[in-house]
Parts: sequence; structure tokens; C-alpha cells
Amino acid sequence: MGDDHAPTPARPEPVEGPSFSSDPGPEGQKSGASTSSARTGSGTQQKKPKSGWANVLVDYGPLLVFFLTYRFYAPEGEDTAAEILAVIRGTGAFIVAALVALAVSKWRLGKVSPMLWLSTALIVGFGALTIFFADPVFVQMKPTIIYLGFGIALLVGWRRGKALLKTLLEAAFEGLSHEGWLKLSRNWGVFFLFLAALNETLRFYLTFGEWLAAKLWVFMPLSFLFTFTQLPMLLRHGLSVDAEKEAVQNPPME
Repeated sequence: MGDDHAPTPARPEPVEGPSFSSDPGPEGQKSGASTSSARTGSGTQQKKPKSGWANVLVDYGPLLVFFLTYRFYAPEGEDTAAEILAVIRGTGAFIVAALVALAVSKWRLGKVSPMLWLSTALIVGFGALTIFFADPVFVQMKPTIIYLGFGIALLVGWRRGKALLKTLLEAAFEGLSHEGWLKLSRNWGVFFLFLAALNETLRFYLTFGEWLAAKLWVFMPLSFLFTFTQLPMLLRHGLSVDAEKEAVQNPPME
């Protein structure tokens, strides 16, 4: 998500030292062409594209590890002690996977977004509480806190004319105007509040295993579906066609 305008063309730099001729000659033209080529290459290297699908794996990989580990250790029948043990093992795997995802993001994508830093810190913190107290409620409350925090922050920023989503994602939707960023921040703010309410509702009515399955098969599809609904608005506010794929592959995740 970069600047809202095209890069300013580079101005010709003054030649240092005495000039004996106004005609650069073949060698001068060749040198100028080489310099121009070098600058173009440098600019291309600086604008190295990031992998959208790597972002998706970083965001949802730990949750998948959590789900599979819990399912592997979950008891067949009613066994409270075995159920708690499965939750603890799944939570431990969740914490490790989240830390690995953080390292992968830094290595593969070259950055760690503020959203990922905060999410990982909460996974470690609430996961540790779940393991210490042997109570799954802490790890279940973590998404609600993230959704509420981000939702309120985005809406407050929108009211003040600040597109906080651009800062949180640390990405660039090429060509998207400031107004487009504001509307996207507002829409995601409202959606995050909806997800917070949905998470609390499911946590109250479902078993832990059912709630965990819903995190994969309900929340993730909803996030991608909501992202697709934003594309027409983004295109109307200057999002380039090339950046459309990045917008789809990089929705704000938990």
C-alpha cells in the first residue's frame, strides 16, 4: 500500500568538473544510458513484490496447527480431564506455531506487521494463562479482545480522518486514495465488531471443539468474503488492477 501518486521522474543531475563540449558524443550517451539503466534496476529492486499467499499461511497456519493438534488428542467420549489435556496440548502447539509464523514473516516477507506482533503477543499471553489455569476460556477470549481493540481503533481513526488500517497492515494497495483508505478502515472496523460479537456468541453456545472448528470454517471464509465485497469500492477509489490480487490475498487477519 504505497503512495497515492506515481513516483516523480528523476531530474537530470549536473555533471561535476569542467565541460569541454556540449555534445556528449557516443561514449557520453552510452554512459548516460548505463546510468539510467542502473537507476531503473535499483528502483525495480526496491519495489520487490511480497507474497500474498505467504501472508495467508502466516496468519492462518498457527490456527490450523491448533485445530489439528486438539483434534488429535481430543477424547472420543465425555472425559473432562482428557478434554482439558487436549486443550493444553493444542494451545502449546498454537503458541509455538505463532512464534514460528512470526519468524517466517520476518524471513520470507521481510517485515512483521503491527497486527501480527500484537496477535502473537496475545496468543502467547492468553495461551500461557490457558495452560497455567487449565481453562480454555482465556484462549477463546483472545479473538474477542483483538476484534474489539482493532474495531474500536479503526473507527476512532476514521472519525478523526486517519486511515489506521494502512499503518496496521504495512502494505501498499497501489493507487488507493486517502478517501478509499478511510472507507476501508471504517468498513473493517464495523466488521471487526461484528466478529467480536460472533465469537462471544459461539463461545457461549458451542463446545470448545465446535468453537475451534468455527474459527477455521466460519471466520476465515467470512473474512475472505467480506474482502471480496470491498473490491468494487477500492477500484472506485483508485486501486490499480494489478493491486487487486494483493487486496484479496492480504485481508486483515486475526
